[in-house]
This record gives sequence, C-alpha cells and structure tokens, in this order.
Amino acid sequence: QVQLVESGGGLVQPGDSLRLSCETSGFTFSSESLTWVRQAPGKGVEWVSTINNIGTTYTDSVKGRFTTSRDFAKNTMYLQMTTLTPEDTGVYYCKLGGRFSPESSPRGQGTQVTVSS
Repeated sequence: QVQLVESGGGLVQPGDSLRLSCETSGFTFSSESLTWVRQAPGKGVEWVSTINNIGTTYTDSVKGRFTTSRDFAKNTMYLQMTTLTPEDTGVYYCKLGGRFSPESSPRGQGTQVTVSS
C-alpha cells in the first residue's frame, strides 16, 4: 500500500537551515506529483510546494528559501529549507498528489519544525 514517511524536523534558530525527507513506497514514484504542506499551531493546512514531471512550484512565502527535489533511486522527496523564520514553524507533511488533491490523499504522519530563538 502507499506509504509516506517524513523525517528531518527539529528545533532550529531563525536563519538556520533544515532538510526534510519524505520516503515513499507503494506507487510509481517517477510518475506522480508529490506535495509538501504544513500546519502551524492553531491554523489550517497551508500548501508549501509541489513537484512533478512538469516542474516545481512554491507558495510565495517560501520562494527563494525552500527547494523541493526528488531522488528517484531512493523514492524520496526532499524539502531543503534555508533562512528559516518563526513563521515557518509547524508540522510538515508530504502527500501524494498535487496542490489541489483531495484531503483524503495519502500523506505521512508529519514532522515538526520549530523555529525559535
């Protein structure tokens, strides 16, 4: 079955960098869109980035700071985050599908990112 497992979160200071990983299985990795979303404390789910065979897109607040990539040999997607700010704090999830995929789309359990001094 489809599985997505995030890792790499942690507590960092403003300005620091962090790389999240999303290990996947159960589907054809090279054919599908994959998306990062995040949820800040007390807020709704926010789309962060989507990668597919057409390209990669980002929400405006992370453009130039975050980079999404894929390792086809490892069936793993990454989110390289730089110049982190407290506003980037939240639980980050990877999900199968594009930006507007249904809420029911498979996703991982999430990884916590906390940016604080």
